[in-house]
Amino acid sequence: MMKLLIQSLVILIIFLAFHCDNIEGLKILGIFPLPGRSHFIPNGQLMKALANRGHQVDVVSHFPLKKTIPNYTDISLAGLSPQVTNNVTYEETKTFTKLSMRQFVYKTGIAVCDLLSADVFQKLLKTPKNTYDVIVVELFSSNCYVAFGKHLNAPVVGTVLSKMHDWLYSPFGVPFNTAYMPSLFSSFSQSMTFLERLQNTFIGTIVTPQINYYLENEREHVEKYFQRKLSTIYEVYDDIALVLVNSHHTLNEIIPTPPGVIEVGGLHVHDDQQVLSTDVQKWLDNSKNGCVYFSFGSMVRIETFPAKSLKAFYEMFKKIAPVRVLLKIADPTILPSGLPNNVMTSDWLPQVAVLKHPNVKLFITHGGLIGTQEAVVHGVPMIGFPIFGDQYTNIQTYVNKKIAIALNHLEITGDTLTDAVKTVLHDPTYRKNIKIISALFNDRPMTAMDTAIYWVEYAARHGNILKSPATNLTWWQYYLIDVYATVLFGLLFILLIIKFILKFLFKIVCSRKSNEAKMSISKNKKNK
Repeated sequence: MMKLLIQSLVILIIFLAFHCDNIEGLKILGIFPLPGRSHFIPNGQLMKALANRGHQVDVVSHFPLKKTIPNYTDISLAGLSPQVTNNVTYEETKTFTKLSMRQFVYKTGIAVCDLLSADVFQKLLKTPKNTYDVIVVELFSSNCYVAFGKHLNAPVVGTVLSKMHDWLYSPFGVPFNTAYMPSLFSSFSQSMTFLERLQNTFIGTIVTPQINYYLENEREHVEKYFQRKLSTIYEVYDDIALVLVNSHHTLNEIIPTPPGVIEVGGLHVHDDQQVLSTDVQKWLDNSKNGCVYFSFGSMVRIETFPAKSLKAFYEMFKKIAPVRVLLKIADPTILPSGLPNNVMTSDWLPQVAVLKHPNVKLFITHGGLIGTQEAVVHGVPMIGFPIFGDQYTNIQTYVNKKIAIALNHLEITGDTLTDAVKTVLHDPTYRKNIKIISALFNDRPMTAMDTAIYWVEYAARHGNILKSPATNLTWWQYYLIDVYATVLFGLLFILLIIKFILKFLFKIVCSRKSNEAKMSISKNKKNK
């Protein structure tokens, strides 16, 4: 018996030696300086997953964990910038839509780079080289933080929390063809009419140079804090080993990408052992006629909408009864009186747990990618009220696939909202389509999180080997201007030679004819 046990243990050890993953822990630094919780959620989930994998992670963010977990160390930025969480009023959302590109880059990029002067980053800048095996940085508008890669001699993994930004295509060798690739700032699908292609080309041609121009201001931050001379801020992209993009071809565009651009759409979507509170669980369980989940995410406060909008919401709530509504709202006390009995409010809800519940039949959303991807994963159709940013593109994408209806929050009425809700609830097309899209979105060889973990570890092992050679070319080399110019000059040269030869032959012929004419005249004179 003992001999058999020993043999079994030996076999097990040999099996583990040959088949287990390399579980040697890495030292990983995550830098996420944007103060928006929706931006941190996927990045935070990735860092927690890496910690659970056995890696030592240090996470710089405005959102330290409320409950500590092994291998995860917070480097808190809390208090350095106002957090954009449940504190954006309806009036403030209007300013987002009116932002110029200069203001957009300043608020999300330059102002964020100013945090490099904080003690947290000053201490981090003094970290010895080779302390970290890999650095994870969100790519949005604060490119200055990518410079930590070269500064600490570690490969950088960039994360993009929407589909690829227009201004990131070129630095990573992704060809941006506006004929079939909608701009992040448009709301078109890949099948565009002529006028849509015209508008999309105009947007794509104007937006990227504008953003690139204003991002150049961040070069001063890199030179000041990292003591690194740059000819352009885009030199920091050379430090990036690969990019994890929160998109997926079943929802977003099918585009050609190099191997260093990896789709991890739905990275954040797992319940994390989320549990519904007793009252919410009971409310959903008893929603035998279905329940509508209504949430505008972690930023926008529904209760601050204009009175006419709130009136439209109340009318819809009444008209769809006995269907129930679960309303996520930061401060229900300031809602108008008369909230219908089929509505339950809560200032916080575990969204994935809600969307997973079989009685939730519809999700009313502002169109943020975090929430809408969660709805897709769990097969819940949507009604979208896009307010700013990529929300317009997200919702239009779902409308094109007929898994959502888009409404204008500026023109909302009780009737239009009720009609939209009843359409999605009772037209089987939406439920059928979302189930198909959900199945396609979830059908992968690895989960989005496992994919992301693999590539972070890959970057730590192999460094910057996946860069597209296109990134080493100048713009005139990339667009073959030198080749076309050489061919053109070659053709012109050949034409000039042909012209010279023809001119030479013409002169010879003309000269011969002239001589013959002269000889003929001379003979005629002699004959006379």
